[in-house]
Amino acid sequence: MSSEPANESPADADGVLVARAQNGDTSAFDQLVVNYSPRLYGMIYHMTSNKEDANDLTQDVFAKAYQSLSRFRGRSSFYTWIYAIGTNMTLNFLKKRKRRAAWSLDNLDSGIQNDEAMVDLAHAANPRHQSDLNELQKKLNEAMQSLSNDHRAVVTMFDIQGIPHAEISKILKVSEGTVRSRLFYAHRQLQGHLEEFIK
Repeated sequence: MSSEPANESPADADGVLVARAQNGDTSAFDQLVVNYSPRLYGMIYHMTSNKEDANDLTQDVFAKAYQSLSRFRGRSSFYTWIYAIGTNMTLNFLKKRKRRAAWSLDNLDSGIQNDEAMVDLAHAANPRHQSDLNELQKKLNEAMQSLSNDHRAVVTMFDIQGIPHAEISKILKVSEGTVRSRLFYAHRQLQGHLEEFIK
């Protein structure tokens, strides 16, 4: 049975790239970076709400992944593995940031609603409608920042990135039930913050 590249699943393609990278082929790792940077950056950005932090952390995640690549055994997909590294590093970063300073919502990145990683609300031609959308985006960002780091992580992965419950449970190393209960709680909190927009 011949395996044509066209029939190759993303996980198979990742496996080939990982094996090549583990054998010292830096261009193979570069391809993994290209494949996963946008989604990883998007997840980290939604958790930190800061472009510079998201850029720095994304680079740090890939640096750590490269250093740890020899220990990757393929028991999970590369996708799950890199997301687990990204989530853990971001949660650690957020804990340190919280300890370092009482962080206020004024520190939210002012350009956040214009960034491609965020929900694209820029298509509205009507200025009034655009103003309402910008207000909704601002409220949503504030609501996201009000969540605990663990709850923000599951909302980011499930609602924004579209990662299934089972995959999130592997990434976070918690049960699917825990993922579902965190989502339920987080959704209730977000609805409370966005009541005026949900009628």
